[in-house]
Amino acid sequence: MNDATSQPTLPDRLSGNPRSPHHVAECFEYNIGILLNGKERFDVEEYCISEGWVKIPSPKALDRRGQPLLITLKGTVEAFYK
Repeated sequence: MNDATSQPTLPDRLSGNPRSPHHVAECFEYNIGILLNGKERFDVEEYCISEGWVKIPSPKALDRRGQPLLITLKGTVEAFYK
């Protein structure tokens, strides 16, 4: 059996937060890689390929619920399975 055929296609927009409407749990059963401007990022929390942005957690700043604030980085985004 080939694992490449059983993997779901990656959506245009995907979030790692389970409370987000853009969270697809089936995609997280496999390792996902994100390229931003040709460099692989390992700290991506959410991405959108068509709009060309990724969101990464801030190292120190927290919101009122104790979650890290997300910083938006823009550029060419590519998502793939590792």
